[in-house]
Amino acid sequence: MERSFIARNPSVLVFLAILALFTLVVTVFAEGFGVGLISTSFVKTLGKTLCLCLIAVAMDLIWGYAGILSLGHFAFFGLGGYMVGMWLMYERTKQIVESSLSEGILPPTPEEIEAAIGNQIFGVVGSNEFPVIWAFADSFVLQMAFVVLVPGLLALVFGWLAFRSRVTGVYLSILTQAMTLGLSLYLFQNASGLRGNNGLSGLQNLPGVTAPQSVVSLWFFWASALALGVGYLLVAWVVSGKFGSVIRGIRDNEARVRFLGYSVESYKLAVFTLTACIAGIAGALYYPQAGIINPAEVAPIASIYLAVWVAIGGRGRLYGAVIGTAFVSLVSSWFTGGQAPNVNLGFYTIKWVDWWLILLGLSFVLVTLYAPKGMGGLVDLITRKKGSDI
Repeated sequence: MERSFIARNPSVLVFLAILALFTLVVTVFAEGFGVGLISTSFVKTLGKTLCLCLIAVAMDLIWGYAGILSLGHFAFFGLGGYMVGMWLMYERTKQIVESSLSEGILPPTPEEIEAAIGNQIFGVVGSNEFPVIWAFADSFVLQMAFVVLVPGLLALVFGWLAFRSRVTGVYLSILTQAMTLGLSLYLFQNASGLRGNNGLSGLQNLPGVTAPQSVVSLWFFWASALALGVGYLLVAWVVSGKFGSVIRGIRDNEARVRFLGYSVESYKLAVFTLTACIAGIAGALYYPQAGIINPAEVAPIASIYLAVWVAIGGRGRLYGAVIGTAFVSLVSSWFTGGQAPNVNLGFYTIKWVDWWLILLGLSFVLVTLYAPKGMGGLVDLITRKKGSDI
């Protein structure tokens, strides 16, 4: 009798239980509904960390299991943020404009309202007209669909062109990085229709919601936890079956898998597109908690950081990717947020804000050389597990 998916992968149930317990504890101690021991800003930090863990799971699928080192997945992450940001900024601006114009003697016409909204949003780049890409910004349903469709379509087209040409290894990594750089440079232009370097701001304000930020931050925290749980479960299910066995084979010996009759390019394209969609969802939840998104968020360096997080956690282990990303993200917030005390050596003062990236790079090198299983390997050691990679 064949055992169930959970019976074959008990670590998935353990992860979901820990995530649920963590979510409950944060909720109880948060300012929104609990006793107020956890500040609203830290709840947002934890929510954003869960979103980063979700894209790390996607990165681990494409790199740790399929063997494709993509240095462009933060492009999909950013696109998801832009899609939801367009709706948030449009609806929020519309409320402000309608409230302001309602004080006039004559009621405003729809054309006047639309012109005022355009002026409010695009005045910063010297325009008051809506670009074509904002045609559906007033539709919540369509913009939420675009969160998945736009990153997925970009990944599908790019992946089809790259994989059909059988570009592999470092050359594929360079191509994904070039894609990200090209998108970032395009978004920096005012003509992109997304406010150029100014980006989209005020995303923390939900249209029509009067609840305080302490409550809204918890809503997003719950949504981020749910998305991480569902995403983890989905990816674990994908890698536990035949599909997972094939992509592992592609990672280990692509020529042999092709010789056995499998369409290697199709499997690669499927993984690349799926992980892009997951990254888009993660970005759509991340940036409303950050409050702003701009082209710098899509820069290639962000995707390199993502690879470092997964490597430190231990690629090829989903829980390792989550552990590594959560650890590095929270430690980074502590060091770069000025909370870590400076160390005065007399002849020199160590300011952790300046040294954090050096520590991160050094950690990556040490893990690569001496602990290739990463932090996930410690979990294996503690639980005495052998051979599990989910």
